[in-house]
Amino acid sequence: MVRLGRLAVAAAAVAALAVAAAPGSAAHAWPAQPPTGPARAAIATPVAVFGSDDRVPVPAKYKDLQDKIGLLFNPRARSVCTAFCVARDIVATAGHCLHRTAGERVPRLADFWFARNYDVVRDFARIAGYGNGTATQRVMTGATGLRVRPPIDATSDWALLRLAKPVCAKGVLPIRVLAMDDILREAAAGRVFQVSYHRDFTPWKLAYSRPCTVSKRFEGADWATIEQDFSEPGTLILHTCDTAGASSGSPLLRETPAGPEVIGINVGTYVQSKVEMQGGQVTRRLKSDMVANTGVASAAFADKLEIFRDAVILSSPAQMRELQAALKARGLFAGRIDGTYGAELRRAIEAYEKAERLPATGLATEALLKRLGGGPAAAKAKAKS
Repeated sequence: MVRLGRLAVAAAAVAALAVAAAPGSAAHAWPAQPPTGPARAAIATPVAVFGSDDRVPVPAKYKDLQDKIGLLFNPRARSVCTAFCVARDIVATAGHCLHRTAGERVPRLADFWFARNYDVVRDFARIAGYGNGTATQRVMTGATGLRVRPPIDATSDWALLRLAKPVCAKGVLPIRVLAMDDILREAAAGRVFQVSYHRDFTPWKLAYSRPCTVSKRFEGADWATIEQDFSEPGTLILHTCDTAGASSGSPLLRETPAGPEVIGINVGTYVQSKVEMQGGQVTRRLKSDMVANTGVASAAFADKLEIFRDAVILSSPAQMRELQAALKARGLFAGRIDGTYGAELRRAIEAYEKAERLPATGLATEALLKRLGGGPAAAKAKAKS
């Protein structure tokens, strides 16, 4: 008997989404009603409730959180997740909400919407650059195709999105980096909880998951077994906050005297399947057991947020071609010099950043172009010579 681990992601797929014109602006469509219809996802999205279902409406003392959390959805791809405000025009979520899991077709980033405090305010925004084909340049993510089989890269499953307008002006959730031992202690003291949208909870109202367990050991799964299933378990949060579809991307929070702080992002559910094998092949699949829900700790993305917030993204195809040519000259970029930003250019930028011992961001920025010897200053120098 062998146990095989996998990750069931907590994004929800929906069958339909009503759309209507925004008041006073016929040129911009916005969702007039919540997504409805049966759940339909490529990977099963269980209602991961451990013991009794502890989800309740958001208590009055956390009322302010509602203005800092919203739905992230794509009407064309019929998907919905949770996201939360981390800057006036930046939200954080799970990476698979945007890029799906490895092998799945990736939705267009220009088709995504963020709706802050969906049930009450419905303050909508799309990803910056959605109108001119540059939305891919306004997203930073740890992984563009989540692996859901070992080695599961759940701790790379985060994303930061710059929005087309500052819908988070009402406030943001502070990010707190804690060592894993500190997270375990905070949870043991009853100070770790989650606020999220769930497809099976009163649609689409935020739910509060009462303080929950964070552990490295669960029934039938000790840490020695668990860490073999994950690529970078050092920033893995295994928790028992109750979740369901659409909870991907929701904040895992710590209670403090100054208010809640984000210590991680909820991703999905860690499942172990019992199988019988013969000759290296699975001959029989038995019962699957939910071990715990998974989250990526803030340590995996907090420093990236600072970089992303201050980054000046290249704005013209000419600058992008200059960047592509500079990376090609270094043997890092093998694509066409066409002035567009895509997965190949992102990988080339990351390869350069890692070689130079810089934080790996994959962002096409003015600072990067300048470092590579390009940009306006370089052009002026060449003209003088």
